[in-house]
Formats: sequence, C-alpha cells, structure tokens
Amino acid sequence: MTGSARELLSEVQEELAPQEDGNRLVSLIASGAASRSVFGLIAAEEHRIVPSDWRSFLHLAARSEERGAREFFAGLAAGEGEALNRLSTLATATGMDDVQLRAYEPLSGCQAYPSFLAWMALNGEPADVLVALTANFAAWGSYCATIAGAMREHYGFDDDACGFFDFFATPVPGADEQAVAAVQAGIEAGRLTAEARRYARLFQDYELLFWNTLADA
Repeated sequence: MTGSARELLSEVQEELAPQEDGNRLVSLIASGAASRSVFGLIAAEEHRIVPSDWRSFLHLAARSEERGAREFFAGLAAGEGEALNRLSTLATATGMDDVQLRAYEPLSGCQAYPSFLAWMALNGEPADVLVALTANFAAWGSYCATIAGAMREHYGFDDDACGFFDFFATPVPGADEQAVAAVQAGIEAGRLTAEARRYARLFQDYELLFWNTLADA
C-alpha cells in the first residue's frame, strides 16, 4: 500500500465517521435520559477492558519493527495505566466497590472490543493496527467528551468522577503527528496492507457494539 499516511488516515476516519443515530447510549446520556446506573455498568466493563488493552498495547510495541510505532504503542500503554487510576474513582462515584467489580458478570457485546484488540495485537501487522486505532480514537474521544459534559450537567458528578472520560476526551499534544509519522514509516517499509481498512471497520463496529449493548442492558 502506497501513498500519504495523512491522506490514508483522513480517508479512513471519514469513511468510518459515526452516524448520528449509531450510538444509542451516548445519545441517551447526552440528553439525560439514560439511567444513572449505566455509569456503574460502564465502570465495571472498563474494569476488564483497560488492563486488557494495556497488555495489548505493550505487546504491539514489542512486535513493532519501526521505532515510531513502538513509541506510539508504548505511549498508549502508559495512557491505559493513567486511565486505570481514574477508573477506580469513577467506580467509587457510581457505588461500585472492589467486591462488586470482581463479582460483575461482563457482557459479551461489551468485551468484543478488547477481544478484537487482543487478536490484532497477536496477529495483526502493527502498521495496520495503528491505522485502525487512529481511526477509532476520533470517535471514542468525541463520545467521552459528550459523556463527561452530560455527567456534570444531568447527573451531578464532580470533576474527579468525570476524570476517566475527561482523560480520553482531551487530545494528547503531538499524538496525531506521531501517528502519521509511524504510519508513513510503515508505508515506506512496505508493512502496511489492505487489512488496515478492514481492521478499522471492524474496530469501529465493535466500538458501537459496546455502547449499544449497554443501551439494551
């Protein structure tokens, strides 16, 4: 696969941009129509997802041949460590203690997302996975920003409780440029394949499955 990394990432993000009615849960939260209990469900599901994603990113970093990709995935892994700290505050704010988190039975529709990331970490070409992740982050970040705002406006959560979503809603300075450089290196090394777009589409589908599974629950 040849061409500009920036053009590729822009194309994939545009192709997979979320439809307005695609994420039913975030729409409900944004309007204040969702039950307050849904934040406890999110915390419980993320309690399993974040450590899994952390390990997946570390494995991708270890498998990456290009330095830029290694640094990108290592940075994502570090971010999951920070997210895990903030997640415990969210869980507490929703009334979930450690015993309840351990006893919680996860929903398969919510755990498909980290399962696919783990599969990509083992089987995917890191350059392809990088494209998929970058395409998904725009949607994930916008969802988190909407949720953080609604938590304050409609549900009375304080800043500490919103910290998990604030963290992902805030763009990391230089992250876009780092992703573009890493993908470009993959293109020039001949490592990027047609699987990149397929991974991105599946990843976005699993993202929506997470939210809509919770909407149904």
